[in-house]
Amino acid sequence: MLVSGASTITRKRHAIAYKDGGGRSAAVTVLASSSGLRALLSSAAFLRLWSIGGCVNTMRWFEVLSAALFTLDVTGSGFAVAVVSAARTMPMFLLGAFSGVVTEAVNRKQVLLFGQVLTCAASACVALLAWAGVARPWHVAAAALVAGVVWSTEMATRRRMVGECVEGRLVSRALALDTMSNSFTRLLGPVFAGVIYQRLGLAGCFGFSACVYAVAAILAIGLEHRQTTRRLELGNVPRDLAEGVRFVRRDVVIGGVLAVTIAMNLLGFPYAALVAPIGRVVFQASPTLVGVLAASESFGAFLGGALLTSREPRISGRVLMVGGSLLYLACVVAMPLAPGFWIACLLLAIGGFGSAAFANMQTSLIVLHTPMHIRSRLMGLLTVCIGMGPLGILLVGTIADFVGPLLAIDMVASTGFVLVCAIGVMWRRREARVAVVTP
Repeated sequence: MLVSGASTITRKRHAIAYKDGGGRSAAVTVLASSSGLRALLSSAAFLRLWSIGGCVNTMRWFEVLSAALFTLDVTGSGFAVAVVSAARTMPMFLLGAFSGVVTEAVNRKQVLLFGQVLTCAASACVALLAWAGVARPWHVAAAALVAGVVWSTEMATRRRMVGECVEGRLVSRALALDTMSNSFTRLLGPVFAGVIYQRLGLAGCFGFSACVYAVAAILAIGLEHRQTTRRLELGNVPRDLAEGVRFVRRDVVIGGVLAVTIAMNLLGFPYAALVAPIGRVVFQASPTLVGVLAASESFGAFLGGALLTSREPRISGRVLMVGGSLLYLACVVAMPLAPGFWIACLLLAIGGFGSAAFANMQTSLIVLHTPMHIRSRLMGLLTVCIGMGPLGILLVGTIADFVGPLLAIDMVASTGFVLVCAIGVMWRRREARVAVVTP
C-alpha cells in the first residue's frame, strides 16, 4: 500500500550484517520505516542510486535512437542500424559474467563512478567529431561499444546496490520503483532524441548526453557505500563462475528467470532496433514521431511499474514474469500490422505493462532468492542473458534486409511468444515436482 496520511511514521537507522563474497561480513545501512515509499525516498543512498540510474538509462535510450537515426540517414540500411545497436549490448553477453565476479571483490562504488566518467568521455568524442563534420557510423558504434562495457556492470553494481541499501521488506518496492523510473527513462530518451536530432543533429545529441553522464558521475562521488573488498584473483574466476552455474541448475526459480530473460532479449526486445525503419518506412513518420513510437512501450511500462510500486503483487513471481512477457510479445507482434501510427503506439503502450512485470520480477526474484555471497555472480549471469540481445538484433536486422522490417519483427516476436510459453510450462512443472519432493 502507499503511504497513509494518518499513519504514524517511525524511522530509525540500523545496520544489517551480511556475508559478502569470500564469506566476510559487511554492513549496509538501511532505513526502517512503517511507510514503504516514504522510507525509500528518505534514504540518501537510494536517492543517489535512483538518480544515477535515471541519468544513465535516459541517455542509454537517447543514444540508441540518435545513433539509429544517424546511421539510417547515412547508410539507408536496416542491417547497419542493427549492427550499431548491437555494439551497445554485445559487451553484456561477453563480459557480464566476468563483471559479476569482479564486483564481488572490488569496490562497487568505484566501478560505478569510473563507468560514468568513461561514457561521458566517449559521448564527448562523438560530439566533437560530429561538430567537425567527420563523424561516421563506426564512430558511433565505437562509442556504443564503450557504453556497453559500462552497461555490463549495471546489474552487479548499481542495480544490486539499489536492492541492498534498503531493508529486506522494502527490496521489492525499491526495485519496482527503480524499474518504473527506468521505464520512464526509456520514454524520455527516445522522445528527446527525436526532437534534438531533428533540430541539432548528432553533435547536439551526443553533446547533451556527455553532460548528463557528467552529472551522474558527480552523484556517484557523493554516494555512501560500505563494502568489504578482497583481492581479485583472476585464476579463481572460472571456479567462481562454475559455482554460479551450478547454483542456477539446482534452483528452479533462478533457472526460470534466466531462461525467460534469454528468450525476451533474443526474440522480444530486439524489435526496438527496427523502430526507426518501421516509423520511417511503414508509418511515414518524422524523427520526432519516431521518438514517440519508440517511447510508447516505455510509457506503458512506466504505468505498470507504478502499479507494482503501489502494492504487493498477489500472484506468484513466475506467473507475473511469464504472463507479462507473453503480453509484451503479443503486442510487439501486432504493432507493425496496426492500421495507423497511433494504434501502433497504443499497442506498444499495452505491451509496456507486460515488460514492467518482466523487468521487476527479473531482478526481484534473484535478490530475494539468492544468498549474499553469490548474488553478484548470479547478477553477472543475468547480464549475460540480457546480453543475448545483440544476437537478436543482428537476427532481426538480417531478416529485415531480406523481407522488410515489418515481417522481420513479426517472425522473431512470434517465435519468442512460443518459446516463453514452453518455458512457462516447464517452470511450472519443475516447481510442482519440487513441491512434491519437499516435505
